[in-house]
Amino acid sequence: MGLLAAIGLIVIIYYIVQFFLWTILDCDIELFIASILGKPISNLKGKVVWITGASSGIGRELAKVLSKNGVRLVLTARNSRELEATKQECLVLAGGALNSDDVLVIPLDMLKFAYHQDTFNRVVQHFRGLHILVNNAGRSQRAEWNKIDINVDRELFELDVFSVIHLSRLAVTYFEQNNIKGQLAVTSSTAGLIGAPNSASYTGAKHAIHGYFEALRNEKPNINVNIYCPGPTFSNFLQEAFVEIPGQKYNQPVQSDDKRMTAERCAYLYAVALANNTGLCWSGIFPINWIAYIGLYYPNIKRFLLAVVGTGRLKKIRDGRYSNSNDPSRA
Repeated sequence: MGLLAAIGLIVIIYYIVQFFLWTILDCDIELFIASILGKPISNLKGKVVWITGASSGIGRELAKVLSKNGVRLVLTARNSRELEATKQECLVLAGGALNSDDVLVIPLDMLKFAYHQDTFNRVVQHFRGLHILVNNAGRSQRAEWNKIDINVDRELFELDVFSVIHLSRLAVTYFEQNNIKGQLAVTSSTAGLIGAPNSASYTGAKHAIHGYFEALRNEKPNINVNIYCPGPTFSNFLQEAFVEIPGQKYNQPVQSDDKRMTAERCAYLYAVALANNTGLCWSGIFPINWIAYIGLYYPNIKRFLLAVVGTGRLKKIRDGRYSNSNDPSRA
């Protein structure tokens, strides 16, 4: 076999293996390898991790995963009752490794920027430091592109972008002033990788988040930056999602037979990403991996496949309902 033929064979095998992994894995290949061969989540034991949006969904499950590994926690969200319930779950799961003072609950509305600094000060005073800030608070959206009121765009960006950036800048300043190699994580979405239909404002916000944090990573190498992009996940996010009219919510529950990743699995992979300081990673059951990889690295193929599959099918995939295509009420 000649050299060129050998190289060609290696390339073919490489792509076959990649396509196979995209099919069977529920996350990107780097994150999968980290979950098998990387640092264990217990590597974060004793560190202080602040999770915003910790009262439900991915944030709540992430807190539970970290608590089982001895991580000290700051839990913030608007719902103080659910935050306290999350704290109690974390203490039970910790099995005595954490006491009540190791899980700090602070109700916080992320849109009240004036309270960010005071809250940050409380965290630092309580724990005498902070190691990781996980920006998880936010809302999704379901709306037709041309029908979205511009005020919805503004409101969504205020929560999903500007509140995140404002709090993160406080953290970066703290890390630099105290000579700490801190870590910032942000919950993005696969919509931050590829434009999601019927979620224009949300997609724009997540793309903006990627821009802000990629710029931070390149500007300040002493700050570790993690961007985690979950695909369709079981949580209550659809009920709270923005629509096209200001002040209204989508208010639709996730269906039990949707094709979605569980919040528990999503949170576990998130914790792996934190422990291994992955730069950009994503998760989601098939065909989310396919869509993410092809959309990111093969845009010409993406355009061809979109023409074949159609936007209607893509909408069902992003909502985890592609197995129910014969039911028009599930579109």
